[in-house]
Amino acid sequence: MTTLLGRVFAERRRSGSTDLEALEMALRRGMHHAGAVALTGLLQAAEPPVNRRSLSCPCGHGAHYVELRSRPVLTAVGEVRVRRPYYLCAHCHTGQFPADIEWDIENTECSPAVRRMQALVGQGSPFDHGREQMRMLAGLEVTTTKAVERTAEAIGDDIAHREQQWIQRAVQLDLPIVIGDPVPILYVQMDGTGVPVVKKETAGRQGKVDGHPAHTREAKLGCVFTQTGWNEEGFAVRDADSTTYAGAIETAEEFGKRLYVEAWKRGWSRARKTVVMGDGAEWIWNLAAQHFPGAVQIVDLYHARQHLWELVRKLYLNDEAKQKAWIKAHQKRLLDKGKIEKLVAAISSLRSRNPEVAEKIRLEADYFRRNAERMRYPGFRAQHLFVGSGVIEAGCKAVIGSRLKMSGMFWTVRGANSILALRCCHLNGRFEDYWEARRAA
Repeated sequence: MTTLLGRVFAERRRSGSTDLEALEMALRRGMHHAGAVALTGLLQAAEPPVNRRSLSCPCGHGAHYVELRSRPVLTAVGEVRVRRPYYLCAHCHTGQFPADIEWDIENTECSPAVRRMQALVGQGSPFDHGREQMRMLAGLEVTTTKAVERTAEAIGDDIAHREQQWIQRAVQLDLPIVIGDPVPILYVQMDGTGVPVVKKETAGRQGKVDGHPAHTREAKLGCVFTQTGWNEEGFAVRDADSTTYAGAIETAEEFGKRLYVEAWKRGWSRARKTVVMGDGAEWIWNLAAQHFPGAVQIVDLYHARQHLWELVRKLYLNDEAKQKAWIKAHQKRLLDKGKIEKLVAAISSLRSRNPEVAEKIRLEADYFRRNAERMRYPGFRAQHLFVGSGVIEAGCKAVIGSRLKMSGMFWTVRGANSILALRCCHLNGRFEDYWEARRAA
């Protein structure tokens, strides 16, 4: 450090100016070096006393002290060497380092503080970018990109495991009562988006195109947010910083339990009015009926409009004028005004000799008929409720797309779920609570 500072001051004398960046980086390296020396000294365990040289072994026999052993550990102040007692069981030949457990460095090359950094950079960006961020921002050289990946996924696995414990409590009707003020309006929205996965994860699964295998697995994402009021025009306003997420690549049945737990944490039982929103996918409304009975159900207006556009493009192929005229008559005058029965009648009256178009007419008439009560948009707006599911649409991009769907990424289901659990925990503002609970445990 003295040499580095000497160079900086020598340059200042020569040029008459100070390179602040060089000075501050030199100071940081010097502080890291001093901290590493001090921490190394603190982590030099002594030999255990004679009467404490035996430990119980999981095999049922005893492990006995052998010697002091040292190894390097990457910490927040750089690499240090730790020395601690080593115990060995003569029966099963299993070794133990009790100090590694106490210091939370068992089976890892990194300290808790460094693993915390790896988790945070790993959930937010590709692992190689995360490794570079640690070098630039913290002055730490993680040995490999794989080390960031392993740590981030391991912590994500632990978060997912803790979530499963909550889900099991929900199944057993053992969730704690959440105390707090009443919630005026609480929303649950859900959707799904494909995540690119390695080949083994799609074995036997049909792709979107007949005869072609699948290349993605659907990650289901749900969000919960609150609404207290509306603007001067009467449109709903989402409460700032009120959105939390829950998601995973799993069956609809498993996801329903996960989302129910998140809604419970957010005060579902205290909400004066509850709303479930989504597109027309059957699994969404099955979950709404099972886990959120009594909630107002709303199909995203913009998704419903998209159904009309898909139909009209088949009815009047390449005829933009007729398409716009049909949309004006059926979207603005029927769908947007909640006159779904008239819309269904109008669609059902359409005729086509083209089998593909005829089937499309039948499917869309059934879609609107099935969701009629979820499309009473004037009534929903009169209650100052949202009629669009833009929050979950944006969530699919921000939570899943920006991290799991970047160019060249192919995930295992386990890896994707661990990062998704870690990412939701961070975005929900619960990572620090998780880390404190983990440290206390």
